Amino acid sequence: MTQTDSPPQVPLEEYGEQYFQRYNYADRPLGRFSMYWFARRYYAALVRRYAPKGGKLLELGCGLGHLLGLLQDDFECIGIDLADYSIQQTKRNAPKAQAFVQSADDLSTFETGAFSAVVALHLLEHLPDPQHTIAEVHRLLQPRGVFLFATPNPIYSLRRFKDPQSDAIGKDPTHINVQTPAQWRAWAEGQGFRILRHFGDGLWDVPYLPILPAKLQFALFGLPALVQVLTRTTFNPLSLGVNQVCIARKER
Repeated sequence: MTQTDSPPQVPLEEYGEQYFQRYNYADRPLGRFSMYWFARRYYAALVRRYAPKGGKLLELGCGLGHLLGLLQDDFECIGIDLADYSIQQTKRNAPKAQAFVQSADDLSTFETGAFSAVVALHLLEHLPDPQHTIAEVHRLLQPRGVFLFATPNPIYSLRRFKDPQSDAIGKDPTHINVQTPAQWRAWAEGQGFRILRHFGDGLWDVPYLPILPAKLQFALFGLPALVQVLTRTTFNPLSLGVNQVCIARKER
């Protein structure tokens, strides 16, 4: 998005309890040992590894609150989300965290340098002006603080075998700002962040090929992602990720 473009409109009517019954939440289980369950533990491990120990952590778009529940004993956790339902669930799943109904478009209520970590999992693509939010995150972080975010990768290698209007990226109408890895990197570096890791989360949006059962494709194409999650590493290239994951540090 350039400075002369009109920002995309946010479909606010989509947010609420019904959002978690549609789109990617509806397609995949959330329970123990599910892909979602493993992913939240993986992201929690990355935060613990790269962020300064202790201090405050802010999650933008805290969803159901499971990540904050995993990190509430390591950080003083705060979560914000547009949906009342999300805040209710976060208070249930992360009882030690604070949670507020608030948009990530306006973070002016938080003090400069207040946080050692900010997390935004599948949040930035929902914003009309994510570049502004990235700038605000930089302001909120203390020196050496870490910003971890995940967002769709519209140019991953196997997307050419999918219908871009109905795949995991395209079917969600709240994805109003899907950008390439180069754009997110440029926006983050432009605000003064140093990119520590920028990688893919795996090829999980099966099927890609019509001749193989979806479960077999999930096992084959998803194996590198499973190894990455279980070993808590970041080796998967961007081309092999439906989503891109970025870990960025504020140097000073």
